[in-house]
Amino acid sequence: MSGELRPLEQGSAIGIYACGPTVYSRIHIGNARPFVVFSLLARFLRSQGREARLVINVTDINDKIYAAAREAGKGSAELATEMTAAYVADTDRLGLGRPDAEPLASETIERIVALISELIEGGHAYESGGDVYFRVRSFPAYGELSNRRTEDMDQGEEAGTASLKEDPLDFALWKGHKEGEDTSWDSPWGPGRPGWHIECSAMAEEELGAAFELHGGGSDLLFPHHENEIAQSRAAGRPFAHSWMHNGMVETDAEKMSKTEGNVFQLSAALDRYGREAVVDYLISGHYRQPLAFGEEQLDQAAARVERIRNFLREHPASGAGGRDPFVEERRRAFDEALAEDFNTPRAMAEAFELIAEANRRELEGAPEALREMLAVLGLESLGEAGEGADAEAERLLAEREHARGERDFGRADAIRDQLAAMGWEVRDSAAGARLVRRG
Repeated sequence: MSGELRPLEQGSAIGIYACGPTVYSRIHIGNARPFVVFSLLARFLRSQGREARLVINVTDINDKIYAAAREAGKGSAELATEMTAAYVADTDRLGLGRPDAEPLASETIERIVALISELIEGGHAYESGGDVYFRVRSFPAYGELSNRRTEDMDQGEEAGTASLKEDPLDFALWKGHKEGEDTSWDSPWGPGRPGWHIECSAMAEEELGAAFELHGGGSDLLFPHHENEIAQSRAAGRPFAHSWMHNGMVETDAEKMSKTEGNVFQLSAALDRYGREAVVDYLISGHYRQPLAFGEEQLDQAAARVERIRNFLREHPASGAGGRDPFVEERRRAFDEALAEDFNTPRAMAEAFELIAEANRRELEGAPEALREMLAVLGLESLGEAGEGADAEAERLLAEREHARGERDFGRADAIRDQLAAMGWEVRDSAAGARLVRRG
């Protein structure tokens, strides 16, 4: 709300709540950006000795899910379960671990209903025709987060039914069951389902308490989603989030990437093609607050960067000596300082590459060890493990491929390369021969 950088509170556990996906289809690489940003933020805080608890929710009740399920000829709950599993599988492949909690909207109904009831009792919400709406004008601070004028406010998909509302600004907290919807839950106002915004107020409080440090999500959620979360929670007497972090959108041709606009590159496809390290590197290659250009060129550049790191660590194994050159210590310290100042990942990675460049010019004691520490903070520690641990079957297939190439059976060689890729191995050809590199 201040538009300024604020220090994290000292001496306390840091609760981080980030808005996760609405699971009506497989997630795209733009959905992965907040997952990566906030997972790595929590990892960095822990590396600094801070206690951090990361919560990323899953919206598994939504109009978009109903529409997608009808189109697919499935039940909405079945589709939501299927796409939630796909989301977990795809983000697992990023290799960053899971959030500390991943609450589902469908499993938070009781708390949602209780919060809505409190808002009605306090005069901040009202029942109308089986729906429940929040009285926006009952909360004088409404609009401070997004800095919007009343005439510029549009509640979008959660606007509800205009004829049931006291004021066009009001938004739905509860939606009465409608024909064609195959799920509903009981409530004091009749069967129905929660609105989108109320679920996050309820889940954040359930997982992190009434007051917590950071609330995150994509910049497209600033209004109305996050504005409405503040209004709901604070109108109910909760302090809610101390600070807010909004990541910029992943964009193609200067347009926001979204599943509805069709300019989608699924995360699973990007991982298949480029591997986890290149995808993670790409997603942290720009400052989290800025839009991130998307395309093959950007991902190819990320792949080249991680290959440079792999090669350095392959050529500079850890010495185990324990000492560190002053230049190494300086880069290591600057790396942490970059992340401590508004989580500036591109500046942090620049420090890592400056270390690599200098270590390629002269002997730098402790450089590989320091680089590995830096990479671990940003989820790229596996770059130091490339080519290690190839199983016997992968090695056998590599030898078979080399034999096929020697026999000029290039069709067979290419087929084996594809087979190895499906097993998680990339074949790298060089003058010294072929080798296996573990993919993400």
